[in-house]
Amino acid sequence: MPKDLHTAVTAPLLEVVVDTAAGLRTAMDHGADRIELVAALVEGGLTPSGGLMRLAAESGNERGIPTRAMIRPRAGDFTYTADELHIMHNDIVAAASCGLEGVVLGANLTSGALDEAALKGLVIHAKAHNLAVALHRGFDLAPDLSEALETAISLGIDAILTSGGGQTAAQGTEGLAMLVKQAAGRIEIMAGKGITAENVGPILETGVTAIHASCNAPIPPHDNRAFALGYVNANMRDTDAQAVAHLRSILTSRGKA
Repeated sequence: MPKDLHTAVTAPLLEVVVDTAAGLRTAMDHGADRIELVAALVEGGLTPSGGLMRLAAESGNERGIPTRAMIRPRAGDFTYTADELHIMHNDIVAAASCGLEGVVLGANLTSGALDEAALKGLVIHAKAHNLAVALHRGFDLAPDLSEALETAISLGIDAILTSGGGQTAAQGTEGLAMLVKQAAGRIEIMAGKGITAENVGPILETGVTAIHASCNAPIPPHDNRAFALGYVNANMRDTDAQAVAHLRSILTSRGKA
């Protein structure tokens, strides 16, 4: 078949996770298709402030770049009490009121299996507020990823962020390929954890249509006194323009293949 009769290949979506206003601007300026907005990325991401959510919505609306907010009330595991689930329900309302496109959440039983009852309530609540729902990497704790995938689909979840069960996405390519095949387009399988321009190639070969990355780099302390008093972490990082642009260029090239 002549090349011009082939269906065009769509470039994989690039979602960049950010936890600062500066990182948000950098990601949007240099090629992110979607933002995952969090607080305390060093803790794996917690629920961001209302002010940051509103800034993301306002900035994204100007550029056509949607933002999904992490709904996670504390650091640690994803086995939640009734009080914590109540907080999550309220934070979902806050995300909707700020004008965001969706939320990212998860809930697990102590066995690691998805907490279907908790997730059902959260998803119904989010959908009632016209929010898309992504399941975060708590998914990878499930003892049976194939079963967890079907549970997520049955609950009406729109996307799963996963490393394919590996410590990183690069180590979980076999699992990612399995999930993509099983999902068969019923849900977005988004690869995440440790993805960079240098290792994304084999991850794309799994067939995932979305890539999730932090694209960050170390930043020096701006205030030596604040650093000396312990307010500034020596390992602070923020979104790096070059890292976003480089990963964007690779994904764009894949779409032209």
